[in-house]
Amino acid sequence: VKMAAVLERSFIEICGFERETLPRFREITVNLGLNALPGGVKYPDSAGGFHYEESGKLLSITSNRCIHWSTSGDTVQLVEQSLDTNLLNNAVKLKITHCHLLPGGVHIQETLNNVIILIVTNQTVHRLVLPHPTRMYRSELVTELQMQSIFTDVGKLSLQDPAHSAAIPSPVGQTAGPSASAAWLSHQGEAHYALASPAGGILVITLPPHDTQGSITILELKRSSVMQRLAGWMPTAIRGEQSPGDLALSLAVRELEDDTFIFALCQDHKLRMWSYRDQVCLMETDMLEYMPACRGVKGSPGQGHRLRLAFSPSTGLCLAVYLAVPSRGQFTVLQLVATDNNRYSLDHISSLFATQETLVDFALTSTDIWGLWLDDTNQTVVKYINFEHSTAGQWNQVFVQPAPEEEVHIGADQDPRIYRRGTERIADLPWETLKKEVTVAVENELQSSVTEFEFSQEEYRQLQVEFWSKFYACCLQYQEALATPLGLLLNPHTHMVCLLKKGFVSFLLPCFAVDHMYLSFDEYLFSEEDTPVSEDPEVARDVMQLVQCLRLVSDAVPGDMAYEMEKALEHLQSPERAAEMVLENLLANDNENVIEDIQNKLQDIRNPVSAMAALIREMDLETDSEPGGEGPLTTGLSVRISLSQLYGSSVAVAVICQAVCQMAMTRVLFCRDLLILQQLYLRLGDNVRTHIHCAQSYILFLTFGLLPYPLSVIHISSYSFDLKHANLQHLSVLELSDSPALASNRSVLSPQTVVELFYQSVARKAIVTQIYSQQQSTALLHWPQMVSSVVTLLAQQLWPNNPGFQFPECLMGNCQYTQLQEYVRLIGPWCQVNVGSCRFMLGQCYLANGEGQKALQCFQEAATEVEKEEFLLRLTGAEEEEVTAASRLQYYNKVLRLLEDVGLPELVIHLATLAITEAVNDPRSQAALWTRIFKHHLDLGHNSQAYEALTQNPDSSRQLDCLRQLVVVLCERSQLQDLVQFSYVNLHDEVVGIIESRARAVDLMSHNYYELLYAFHINRHNYRKAGTVMFEYGMRLGREVRTQLGLQKQVNCYLASLNCLRLIRPDYAWIVQPSSGAVYERPGASPKRNYDGEFATVSGQIDILELKDLQKEYTLARSRLNLAQHHPPSAAIAGSASAVEMVSLLVQTGLFDCALSLCQTFKLSLTPIFEGLAFKCIKLQYGGEESQNEAWNWLAANQLSTIITTKESRLVVLNLTTS
Repeated sequence: VKMAAVLERSFIEICGFERETLPRFREITVNLGLNALPGGVKYPDSAGGFHYEESGKLLSITSNRCIHWSTSGDTVQLVEQSLDTNLLNNAVKLKITHCHLLPGGVHIQETLNNVIILIVTNQTVHRLVLPHPTRMYRSELVTELQMQSIFTDVGKLSLQDPAHSAAIPSPVGQTAGPSASAAWLSHQGEAHYALASPAGGILVITLPPHDTQGSITILELKRSSVMQRLAGWMPTAIRGEQSPGDLALSLAVRELEDDTFIFALCQDHKLRMWSYRDQVCLMETDMLEYMPACRGVKGSPGQGHRLRLAFSPSTGLCLAVYLAVPSRGQFTVLQLVATDNNRYSLDHISSLFATQETLVDFALTSTDIWGLWLDDTNQTVVKYINFEHSTAGQWNQVFVQPAPEEEVHIGADQDPRIYRRGTERIADLPWETLKKEVTVAVENELQSSVTEFEFSQEEYRQLQVEFWSKFYACCLQYQEALATPLGLLLNPHTHMVCLLKKGFVSFLLPCFAVDHMYLSFDEYLFSEEDTPVSEDPEVARDVMQLVQCLRLVSDAVPGDMAYEMEKALEHLQSPERAAEMVLENLLANDNENVIEDIQNKLQDIRNPVSAMAALIREMDLETDSEPGGEGPLTTGLSVRISLSQLYGSSVAVAVICQAVCQMAMTRVLFCRDLLILQQLYLRLGDNVRTHIHCAQSYILFLTFGLLPYPLSVIHISSYSFDLKHANLQHLSVLELSDSPALASNRSVLSPQTVVELFYQSVARKAIVTQIYSQQQSTALLHWPQMVSSVVTLLAQQLWPNNPGFQFPECLMGNCQYTQLQEYVRLIGPWCQVNVGSCRFMLGQCYLANGEGQKALQCFQEAATEVEKEEFLLRLTGAEEEEVTAASRLQYYNKVLRLLEDVGLPELVIHLATLAITEAVNDPRSQAALWTRIFKHHLDLGHNSQAYEALTQNPDSSRQLDCLRQLVVVLCERSQLQDLVQFSYVNLHDEVVGIIESRARAVDLMSHNYYELLYAFHINRHNYRKAGTVMFEYGMRLGREVRTQLGLQKQVNCYLASLNCLRLIRPDYAWIVQPSSGAVYERPGASPKRNYDGEFATVSGQIDILELKDLQKEYTLARSRLNLAQHHPPSAAIAGSASAVEMVSLLVQTGLFDCALSLCQTFKLSLTPIFEGLAFKCIKLQYGGEESQNEAWNWLAANQLSTIITTKESRLVVLNLTTS
């Protein structure tokens, strides 16, 4: 595996702020009751920082952790940051009333239990005692994604108390404060503040240990102390005490052995070293002695001199002195050497000349000097140099972030309201909210300036461009102010270098060789003759010549042509043609003969193809191994937990992902210029097409792939939340939960780009594991080496031509379908790896966007690659060694479930039909697919197609299930015509059985399965079966539905049964009486059990019912209905009454005709009828008017044709009955 590209000596700046998660400063005010000093002296803003002693140890709770601060006026901002863990409550803004912070007036030290912050203003000194992180989290195994900062409880401190703050005593009439300061903590816990007195000398203020009572002490170190032993008698006037020359411009402190040395670089260009213990000046050295040609400098007081210390066990204490001399500056590195009798001297190590720029800050390590300047155009300049082994005093480059373009090119097809997250900090508002507020503000400003009511669209667009350009200019001013450099922060334990700016912190990362060559300043580039890209000196020389030509091409390409080429590539036009278009424009507008200069340089390149091959090879990110393929670490639990958090904070995520994006953007420009140069070679006749394709691939991918592409934010609203939840549910169908790319990421971080999302949720763990599986030791964290490896491995995981497919998986798993679709679109024309997986991902995107037909096409195209690609194999659930022909069927099943989940039955049917052709030798799969087709046809109302699918199913059990479902669904839909008319070849008995079982299992009054079965048999001219069905229906109605409606239905059923048998020849007009198990003995009773709950025994006897038997049952049922119609309360008992019982009931009700008919049918005695009639007559004879009225009712119910219901006829009948 290619772990990292070749590194150069240069560095590149990467901004490290957290977009949209800016520190929320808690403001604390300290007021000691002082008045502001007259004169209004203002100190420049400054910044600095502190790294924990164990910040370079992996297993420490303070690994990769630091505190940085900045001062402005009366305010100091303190921020604690970690690259591994997000720190809560980590930002404090301390405002000290009527005081001004001294430049560099914040000093931080740590003890075993505390972190002590010492602060110096022009009138006060302060001490903040905070808990050490190791005391806040005593357990070594800290697994939280967030931790409390040491500033969490800073608000509980009483900073006005004497234990924390003290005023600096000043002589009467003195209006100026100290000009420089240094502070340190003694071994006894005392806080010492060394202040440069405005009148010369050093004032040392000491606060007692914070946990003991005591008073402030003040000590003044005077220059006369060094002469006291020799000239104690000399008068003050002659000694010249407190002359302005010894005004300290810069102070530094170092504890050595049992003493503390205070170093003062003074206005008279002299360096003095004081012993705090002995209160004497032990050494005084004129720094101009180390500066050649210093004539005229000695007589003028120094301004802007700086002093820094660095200690290492190997070299001891080194001092770096910067002498700010007009028109030039010089760094002098000295080593402190102890001699006998407590005497000290300085050994000169190196003198280094600085550039003309204004020095802002510099830092010293045991080997290097890092400098921070502002040039004449107010641009930041950072350089470093090894002061012992520098070549001809040449400083190494640091490529700082360039200022944003003053104008943004807006294409004719673009909206002027372009939002693009740059590398600068935005306001403390959510991104979407900020966009809305800005848009409203600018549009309102535009509307208020319009005086005309009508103007063309072009005029309105021009106004938009004008007003948005004004807004952009304001943003540039804001960014320029925030980007003002204030200081450098070096970590001697991890070798990390940070650039502290007014608004944010940026990190310096090692520069890869390709980036170094492309970004180098001309004076560096044209002076280098070799490059680590190639070991062959001839090839290296050609590479440098080629890069120089590329730089000339880059400078010559105008902004509008660069934009046009970018748009052409975005629209997947030929890169070769786009480069040719740019070259033609350059040739047509070559007023300065740039192309001729390039051609002349090309003549010096002996082998251009080899040079291009070396450059392309260096940029190539392809690797043969899977990411994280080295296997899990076999280390202890504490190491694994620490590695699980390494570079996991939001700051680290932002830095690493921006570094990858920076690398991508550099290579995009590199490849663009290389393509243009290749076109120029072709015009010259040289054949350099060999490597054109690789460069085209790189620029195509990088134009999109690694640039900061915005992550779609899912707002906290019910709709969006439900939408995302639905998408995740839809993804759960794929059953890829074991994939790290789809692992649920409950991180507290808020990624802003898809690259950050991928690194944070997937790549980081694999990268860290891969790095440490190849290292012998996990003890130290070396930032330059570590971050270079992380950036390279992350870029490899993002590179489409590598085997891993986790980046698209991550986008899919987080529902980033818009970005995923664009990603697949841009890599499609040239990426030859994971082609099928990409088609599947594109299908997912189409599904999410509601484009089902396109999705189906993509899924079908991906099917051909199932046996070849790891992602698709995992999708099917098969291992690589288990790849069989069934894998494609498994793939189809997954896709079918996916389509079902999003509700696209037509596409399910189409794909299932296609899948059947793949399952020729797999009856089980065929059965499942036909079942699926049947189900969706039935759901869609395609009854004929559903029946056809049912008949094709080779599995009899599945076929029966489908048939049962078809019957039930069509009955529920009342589509009985379709159900009856299907042919049911070889399925007739099954259909009948299904309908019969349904008929016997459901409520008779709410379902019509008996009527369906009757129609089914009638349609097939099976009248006996039809009659049997209706007779059974009638029997059950009589037993179970004891209502008038039930009796009416029973009569109709028996009548239908009679009609069926009358359609049959008399010899065959019979039916088998339904068994007792098919009917209920009582309402609600089980057909399987008797009254005692025991299983009922079924008799083996078969009863045959002929036409006359059915006629009897019909007559009985008709009489029951007649009774219920005339006397509704009788319906409940009539249903189960026998013929004899019915005669009595009918007679009681006065239905003599009906009773007579029943007796004749069943050949019963007529005696009950005459007795009943006689009883009625007797009752009528002795009854009153009421009885007579009742008599007319029952007489009218009988069919007495001789009776005429008139008043006269009533008298006749009355006389007959009374006689």
